[in-house]
Amino acid sequence: MAALAANGDAAKKRPPKIEELMTGPEGLRAADYANYFSSYAYIYHQKQMLTDSKRMEAYRDAILGNAANFRDKVVLDVGAGSGILSIWAAKAGAKKVIACEFTEMAAHARRLVKANGLEDVVDVRRSAVEALDLEKGSVDIIISEWMGYFLLRESMLDSVIYARDRYLKPGGALYPSHAKMYWCPVALQDDRDAKLAETADTLAEWDAFEDEMMREHDVDVRVLRRPYEEETRDYCLRQAQWHELTEDVVQGEPVCVAAFDLNTITLGEAQGVADAPFAFDLPLERCSAFAGWFDSDFAGSPSAPASNVVTLDTSPSGGYTHWGQQCFFVDPTLVRDAIRRAGGRAPLATKGRLSLTRQAGAARLYDVHATIETEDGGGGERLALKWELS
Repeated sequence: MAALAANGDAAKKRPPKIEELMTGPEGLRAADYANYFSSYAYIYHQKQMLTDSKRMEAYRDAILGNAANFRDKVVLDVGAGSGILSIWAAKAGAKKVIACEFTEMAAHARRLVKANGLEDVVDVRRSAVEALDLEKGSVDIIISEWMGYFLLRESMLDSVIYARDRYLKPGGALYPSHAKMYWCPVALQDDRDAKLAETADTLAEWDAFEDEMMREHDVDVRVLRRPYEEETRDYCLRQAQWHELTEDVVQGEPVCVAAFDLNTITLGEAQGVADAPFAFDLPLERCSAFAGWFDSDFAGSPSAPASNVVTLDTSPSGGYTHWGQQCFFVDPTLVRDAIRRAGGRAPLATKGRLSLTRQAGAARLYDVHATIETEDGGGGERLALKWELS
């Protein structure tokens, strides 16, 4: 019994695997649906993605621009949504397209497929890909729009890898086939300072609340101030922020912190990013924020290469996409304190390592960690920063 309890405690501490979420107990699946999938069941949300011209053009050109690769093939669309990618695959000449969609959007996808006269080719199935009844190696091509904020948020890559390992023929292809993640400091002093001001205002309100509680109710709540301050800083400064950045705020050459080949990546490798080094010729004291984004290549596979390679670019120079860029503010108080502890001489460059790890108990969300050097030469104390990508 003790061993079983210990195993149960360990399971609670680690984030559940996506396969467990999609095929596990009803309560687990219902919670995941409520937290993640439910918004994708609304046409409003689908419209936001369908009006993202960069997204749409990349997938359209990758599929229709490589029609020879799709002709007479069996295609699996993982997370088909409204079915637009499946429709393009059918128009490219696929003999069969299995559009797998977990939400109620599957009913709308069926209507859309029928309205476009493709119901004989496109088979819309309301299912998790992990629960599909397909023969092993029965699919020639997997298409999917699985990318989340800063690429990994939502952890849908797991489902694509699951489908690849079970359903894709040897030598089959994935669209997209590759992805890279980028990290760079950005000049967002005004936005960062606005968050600092919001923090200060919120804490001032707490001080007034303390006085009122003592004066009106004779209750001393000062013991709660420190955890309230942590909550406030978490909310204002330690949450990733969506931005539509322009090139002029980018400070330095972006660093590729991870590169994924979907033809070969394992589930373990898809869990996150571990200690990726970065270095920028920017004094740490001038670093107000970092930003993260990604690009995806549609290059097919070594056995079935795309003749028309397409890249979906979500960088500040790539134009608007609904992904935008995720920004992570740097608290200047933490920087000053770390530099003081390191001897008071600020480093001339911003150097460190970046990690993304799945949140405990929330496999689709991530914690972002940056460990930054606080003195020249890399010795001594380092500044540890953490944000939530949620």
